Amino acid sequence: MIPPMATDAGNPIPRFPAGFLWGVSTSAHQIEGAVEEREPSVWDAFTDGPGRVKDGSTAAVACDHYHRYREDVALLAGLGVDAYRFSISWPRVRSTGGLDFYDRLVDELCAAGVRPVPTLFHWDLPLGMDWLERDTAARFAEYVSVVADRLGDRVQKWITINEPAEHTLLGHALGAHAPGKQLLFDALPAAHHQLLAHGLAVQALRASGAGDIGIANSHGPTWPASQEQADVEAADFYDLLLNRLFADPVLRGEYPEGIGELMPGDVAADLKVIGEPLDFYGINFYAPTRVGAPLGADIEFGGLTIPAELPFSVREIEDVPVTGFGWPVVPEALTELLTGFRERYGDRLPPVVITENGCSYEGIHDRARIAYLDGHIRALHHAVEAGVDVRGYFVWSLMDNFEWAEGYAQRFGLVHVDFRTQKRTPKDSYGWYRELLRAQR
Repeated sequence: MIPPMATDAGNPIPRFPAGFLWGVSTSAHQIEGAVEEREPSVWDAFTDGPGRVKDGSTAAVACDHYHRYREDVALLAGLGVDAYRFSISWPRVRSTGGLDFYDRLVDELCAAGVRPVPTLFHWDLPLGMDWLERDTAARFAEYVSVVADRLGDRVQKWITINEPAEHTLLGHALGAHAPGKQLLFDALPAAHHQLLAHGLAVQALRASGAGDIGIANSHGPTWPASQEQADVEAADFYDLLLNRLFADPVLRGEYPEGIGELMPGDVAADLKVIGEPLDFYGINFYAPTRVGAPLGADIEFGGLTIPAELPFSVREIEDVPVTGFGWPVVPEALTELLTGFRERYGDRLPPVVITENGCSYEGIHDRARIAYLDGHIRALHHAVEAGVDVRGYFVWSLMDNFEWAEGYAQRFGLVHVDFRTQKRTPKDSYGWYRELLRAQR
């Protein structure tokens, strides 16, 4: 664990290199609504089950972005971002006329001078498909080809898959997210098949002529609860599962020691596909994690139940602020993460883009969110000064949305959404980010 850095709040944030890409992110299932106008996804089925979403809500309407996208693009233009990272709903593309919506959205973004940066999978798998099945990866590549053929004349930057680590852990190992499976370590094939799908998608995009391709993996430093051997070993194992398991195959073309033999199929051949060279490496960062040896009982942490049989336990990071979600606020951990990645992967690490970073707080006058973003952007600049090649930063999120199993209880947006009336109200953080972008130009 590194010591907290001195705060520079109140002073101008240093300028980033010329051409640095500033943006915001969203995802289809969390904002689009209009579920009756597309095929169902695993998340539609999951939220229909009782007790799975904390406030009992669904994403049936969400932010109604499907019908209000022009209003939302105007918010992007007013914010002054260079780029908008959104996701494309695979179930919608499978529906009649589904790609027409993304055609219109991309046209609207281009007309507003905002670069479209689509993510091709952000957890909303078509109902009836399963990441435990290898065929899903092949079908994903087919879908990617269809999207690229339609949008590739205007889209220059692509992201294949978002956070396969969380989708594996929360959706397939612990059952807290769709599809609601509780397989623990038997969920590993879902991780492998998502990584394979990523590699096949890179190949499909290259075949379509795309030249700026990456993935959005979530990462964060893992800190041992103490220097006792049991805690250090538990933290190392957690780091392997949440960081190295998903970065090593993509960046090194290999699994961490002992993992490859647990994966299905011809792993050596698959790794050649998974390790297809990338133009950038997307990192979603929110917080570090403090990990210790198992405590012999289930643990409630961050809204999750960590089963006692897992060989680690997640602990609180003491004496730091927390977000409205209860996540620790430790900006310097972002610097630690990025410099650590550069040291671990060296020349195999392509330019980095922070594809998500943000926090949940209530209120339109959200000074705490401004402080969070200010600290993390300064920490990012420290990484740039330390020699890490960082090319972009995307805030999560443009607007409040359906926050998965939390429903509408957590608000990550720069724009407040009244989910009853769909009124959008820019928060103080929207104005702060707008002024930051003006100062960076």
